[in-house]
Amino acid sequence: MKQRIHASQFLRQTVDYIVLAAAFLLTRQYIATKGDVFLSDFNIFLLAASLITWTVTGTSLRLYDDYQKTASFSFEFVAILKNVLLHVCVFSFLFFYFFKSYPYPRTFTLLYGGYLFTGIITTKYIVKKLLLRWRSQHANPKNVLIVGTGQTGMNFYHTITTNDHFGYNCVGFVDDHNNAQINGRYLGKLSELTHILESNEIDDVIVALPETAREQTAGIIMASERAAKRVKIIADVHQYCTSTTSMNLLGTIPLVNIRSIALDDPGHQRLKRAFDIGLTLFIFIAFSWLFALIAILIKITSKGPVLFKQERWGLKNKKITCYKFRSMKVQASEVDENGKFLQATRDDRRVTSIGRFLRKTNLDELPQCINVLIGNMSFVGPRPHATPLHIEAKETVEHYMLRQMVKPGITGWAQVNGCRGETRFSGQMKKRVDLDIWYIENYSFWLDCQIIFQTMMNMIKGDKNAY
Repeated sequence: MKQRIHASQFLRQTVDYIVLAAAFLLTRQYIATKGDVFLSDFNIFLLAASLITWTVTGTSLRLYDDYQKTASFSFEFVAILKNVLLHVCVFSFLFFYFFKSYPYPRTFTLLYGGYLFTGIITTKYIVKKLLLRWRSQHANPKNVLIVGTGQTGMNFYHTITTNDHFGYNCVGFVDDHNNAQINGRYLGKLSELTHILESNEIDDVIVALPETAREQTAGIIMASERAAKRVKIIADVHQYCTSTTSMNLLGTIPLVNIRSIALDDPGHQRLKRAFDIGLTLFIFIAFSWLFALIAILIKITSKGPVLFKQERWGLKNKKITCYKFRSMKVQASEVDENGKFLQATRDDRRVTSIGRFLRKTNLDELPQCINVLIGNMSFVGPRPHATPLHIEAKETVEHYMLRQMVKPGITGWAQVNGCRGETRFSGQMKKRVDLDIWYIENYSFWLDCQIIFQTMMNMIKGDKNAY
């Protein structure tokens, strides 16, 4: 299986390199002038930089993951788009800062990006279809015997029959109880296992029995190994598993990690922290005038402090003090006549004139850069909620507290996907939580860059849910 995956990755990378080289040569052909050296040392350097950049970013964006992990072509499409955009940025940087004398740099960059995107998208789609078809026809699937006709066994059976590229063929079922759904594949009872193994061409025995059937499982393993068959056991916790589930051995004890979080890795934590500090210092230095201007406008348009402090909840469900530019009147109540927390609403009378603009453009969130420097927030992560909303949601929204496994952020995946503002209607908070969990399970440095870019675009064009 691993050799097959490595061969597939090598083929896909090789095809990409051919497309990159072809796109580069076509672009050079278009912009080459009379007497120009078509492939000078400098042009070879540019091509090498392109190949290296594509390799590094493609790997980090999981562009070459096995197709079992990236079943949908939309995943590859997004990764390709990010790669091409990064290429455009890299070449723009090189031409602007180092090679200003290069002929037609803008034409080269845009044309190369266009050729690259078109070529990669086309070849990726064709290669994926061909590889999956080849696998289904030449994969030489393993014959498996499923022990257990319960829900676990049936789920496994339906999975392998609807996904030919997994490379499994079900010979039949063995259990003390028959099941009408197995379509005539019932081979016999557990007591007949030895005879069944000897009478059929079987590679692997899949044990799909509940945890309570320990004695039966031990007997199945013993009988299978006597018949020289490999045994694989479906863990009885499969119903709790997610797409990021992993298993490690602690000595000889298998530990199943229900959710693997990328930010549990110290390297990812250090990278994210360095990025947060660098971006925060840049904002403080480059936009110090904006902080001062907003502070002055707040002071001259309404009475009260410039900054608004609110208790919220962060990493590991610990309280933090969240800073914002004050956008509401000081005397404004935070609760209604029934004592329920009042979220900001459209045309909210509590919002000041300058506050409405700040909230619409997200500029009221700028002081949370202080939280980022302190270390109790990040630039990107699940948005922290005020205490009343937090307490209510953790009791009513499934998986809500999983958000507290990472630092909260100034912006997040939920916010750039339209889930911001008040949560009056049923399901609004659940959708926000689902998007936050997706971010936690799929975190990458490049995803953070994408979210920050989308946030800036929303600030420029305006967000209908920002009020």
